[in-house]
Amino acid sequence: MNDNEVLFNPLKLGAIETPHRIFMAPLTRGRSTERVPNAMMAEYYTQRASAGLIISEATAISKQGYGWHGAPGIYADQHVEGWKRVTDAVHAAGGRMFLQLWHMGRVSHPDYQNGEQPVGPSPTAATGEAHTPTGKKPYVVPRELSKSEIASIVDDYAVATVRARNAGFDGVEIHGANGYLIDQFLRDSSNLRTDEYGGSVANRVRFLEEVTRAVASAWASNRTGVRLSPTMNGNGMSDTDPIGLYSHVAKMLSGFHLAYVHTAESIRPGRLFNPDVPRVTPHIRANYDGTLITNGGYDKTAAANAIRTSTADAVAFGQFFIANPDLPERIRIDAQLNRPVQETFYGPADSGYVDYPFLS
Repeated sequence: MNDNEVLFNPLKLGAIETPHRIFMAPLTRGRSTERVPNAMMAEYYTQRASAGLIISEATAISKQGYGWHGAPGIYADQHVEGWKRVTDAVHAAGGRMFLQLWHMGRVSHPDYQNGEQPVGPSPTAATGEAHTPTGKKPYVVPRELSKSEIASIVDDYAVATVRARNAGFDGVEIHGANGYLIDQFLRDSSNLRTDEYGGSVANRVRFLEEVTRAVASAWASNRTGVRLSPTMNGNGMSDTDPIGLYSHVAKMLSGFHLAYVHTAESIRPGRLFNPDVPRVTPHIRANYDGTLITNGGYDKTAAANAIRTSTADAVAFGQFFIANPDLPERIRIDAQLNRPVQETFYGPADSGYVDYPFLS
């Protein structure tokens, strides 16, 4: 099959079917109003409704899990109402949309926590800076979560899942990537615990397993996805055996019969990706028996080759979707792509958000 036949082949994705395999990756844009999705966000996502699947920007499951200025939430009634306006508009335009469930853990900041420490698996700080309402500030040492607090956060994921369903989403994606709370439990650079949530791979995977079970039980396993970033090493994240860790994660997730697993692992190593670490996505593919989405540096040819060779079943595009609301059609006819403007990636203005031109 040629590239278009590969990319524009429908895909059964758990409880839904997508008309093609060009998905929109989750993209933090910082445009919400006091954590509530607004009309500008509805316009932005509706413009991109031709994606095979839209995965929303990361969305906080609780006040404790919040930590990025301008990001939305899903823990209050007004959040549900705001997101309902978004999903209604996307569905009216023929689209499909999952909500990404987010707890930032140690990479939140006291400015979001009433002056208290953010939380994490262990009292070890991330490297880098938090995005606060008054600018970037260094990350602080988090407070180590107790086992009872871990159980409470698992419940928060389940409650957020019910809210996402009530907000009209087609499913949810558990954010287990990018150095956020679940990722902090998974990797041995950030998880220094000595109880049943730390130490061995099986113990470090326990939190993700409990969250996945809670989310799938709150709605349905075939409306649940999980995102992983096995070699994304920003904010001081790393693991001594990523292949062993994520092979175990893949086998564990296979037992849930999910809608998909989604890997963020660039095919073009750079600042956040260690070029000396072999890619782990092929090992996840070998150990996961469900649908696999991948994301990171793909163009049309690379995406088609990934699907053609069964490296993945679909490919999610990030920056290309920021700049090209009609990306699937541009890919189909090999049209020139708009260039994304990095300076406008994050809010609050509509410039660089809803004003990228369509082909027509």
